[in-house]
Amino acid sequence: MIDAVLFDWGDTLFRFEFDDALLEEGWAAGLAATGCDGLPGHADAAARFRERYVPLLWRPGSLDEIEYPELVRDCLGSLGVEVDDAELERFLAAEHAAWEPARLIGDSTHALLDVLRERGLRTGLVSNAFDPPALLHRDLEQMGLGERLDVAVFSSETGKRKPHPAIFEEALGRLGVDPTRAVFVGDRRYEDVRGAKDLGMATVQAFWFRADDDERGLDPDFEAFTPMDVLNVVRRLNGEL
Repeated sequence: MIDAVLFDWGDTLFRFEFDDALLEEGWAAGLAATGCDGLPGHADAAARFRERYVPLLWRPGSLDEIEYPELVRDCLGSLGVEVDDAELERFLAAEHAAWEPARLIGDSTHALLDVLRERGLRTGLVSNAFDPPALLHRDLEQMGLGERLDVAVFSSETGKRKPHPAIFEEALGRLGVDPTRAVFVGDRRYEDVRGAKDLGMATVQAFWFRADDDERGLDPDFEAFTPMDVLNVVRRLNGEL
């Protein structure tokens, strides 16, 4: 029997569309929000961040999450801009808000979560995301996901990235659910499928946004080509099909 269904976030519950123009807009908004004098041009600042720091955001195989606020502070310092904690917080909030057009929620996301909860199942989210947790939880509220999830755990909270067991265990612990009575749904064979499977969770690979073939990963127990396929997996695991 299954008591809970946990999801990855990006390319599962929503799609993130990177746009280089938004990188510049984010830096323009962030720099303005600091209120500092003698600021560099946002295009030059964004170019430096793109060249020196963006490669650090995604380190293949790393299980430790980066400290994104300190990365931004370091970049600002290299541009001659020293910020205190309050100024950095304003930068991060403004920069994050500028990326809102890139966060596109799936058409069936709300409906799937609603029907799972109507069936008495707990729902959760486990995501590799380096942004400050408060901003990420705000995103969930704005997307209408906060009210539909019993728990949401980000790698920027735990310091560990999927497939490290700690981030999955944190979510399962908050839910009070044994991993053998939970399903994990995600698009990535390494981070999502392998990480959840190693803990004993049933796994579903989501194909509705992308088809991942990472050789470091494992084969999922089930495949889902539409979000509503997840419901059929749950029904099968609970002996209804």
